[in-house]
Amino acid sequence: MSNKESTSKTVMVALAVSLVSSVFVAGAAVSLKPVQVENRLLDKQRSILSIAGIGEGTLSRTEVKNLFDQQITPHVLDLETGEYTDQFDPTQFDNLKAARDPKLSEPLEDDPALIKRRERYTTVYTVEENGQLKSVILPIRGYGLWSTLHGFIALEKDLNTVVGLGFYQHAETPGLGGEVDNPKWRGLWPGKKLYNASGEPVIHIVKGGVDPSSPNAEHQVDALAGATLTSKGVDRLLQFWLGEQGFGPYLAKLRAQEGV
Repeated sequence: MSNKESTSKTVMVALAVSLVSSVFVAGAAVSLKPVQVENRLLDKQRSILSIAGIGEGTLSRTEVKNLFDQQITPHVLDLETGEYTDQFDPTQFDNLKAARDPKLSEPLEDDPALIKRRERYTTVYTVEENGQLKSVILPIRGYGLWSTLHGFIALEKDLNTVVGLGFYQHAETPGLGGEVDNPKWRGLWPGKKLYNASGEPVIHIVKGGVDPSSPNAEHQVDALAGATLTSKGVDRLLQFWLGEQGFGPYLAKLRAQEGV
């Protein structure tokens, strides 16, 4: 056999192996996509329940689904008007996908959260008890040191007091910025007040620790140790989402509606 024939056969075998491998990889990716989508939804629902103080992180898949369906009501919110809209199915609406759609979003000039574009519509969640509003859960996101942090903040029915705050997706440095996941740090948030008497967002993350004797202590949370930029990122994203470009109009209308 000539060297030319041997080389041709080797190339053909390599191409055949590559083609078969590609088919298997593509097939696996397609077949696993629904599972991946379901798992992401489950993680999101588990995070919402935990931040709202409804369920622990150890709930089973079935428990998460049942508890979420029974106690959490999603709404698609028009961020500009601060009112709910029925243009979209709240169980299917993807606010992150909307943020990438020029028809459903707009670029930001004033962008403290460093997210570049803001969707017009997003999904918020309410919890009711005996027909009365118990809490509201809002999606938040913004850039930290290395990544965009995606999370939620839950508010009591006074629409000012924090029930919980947490992030379900980020890529901050483990042991530093990654401590946003630390239950000890998350435990500093419940009870904190987001707004002052004029309705302005005044919650801030304080480097060096909060002075309990400070008159602003109820509006302050300790910064993450050794993670200045991540802490600043969380501070900035809260100012954005609690302000006029975020949920400010919605919360103002809801306060008037609820008489708080």
